[in-house]
Amino acid sequence: MIFIAILIGCILGALIGINAPMISYTYSSYLAIAIIAALDSVFGGITSVIKKNFDLKIFVTGFFGNAILAILLTILGQKLNVDIYLAAIVVFVGRMFVNLAIIRRYYVDKWLNKLGKKKQDNN
Repeated sequence: MIFIAILIGCILGALIGINAPMISYTYSSYLAIAIIAALDSVFGGITSVIKKNFDLKIFVTGFFGNAILAILLTILGQKLNVDIYLAAIVVFVGRMFVNLAIIRRYYVDKWLNKLGKKKQDNN
């Protein structure tokens, strides 16, 4: 079920992205950091579903809270002429890789268990 929702979201995102106007260079860093923060929250949500401790309130507040904090760091960095947003990118991407590793391990173990059961049934 979740894969259908992801597939529909990807298709809608692609269709909207094709017809969306180009983002100016001025705002591209804001959009990039917001997207990375949002993706971090999505991977965290998938990980919490796998661990069976998903809470929608935590997900929604984390989704918007991370994006807003990252954008504020980007604004502050531009005012100070320092690339502070790079720190947010490093943290969010690091967390994304950790969550992706958890997701990957879960599905590899699930796949191997299914293959093991199928092998036992054939014997």
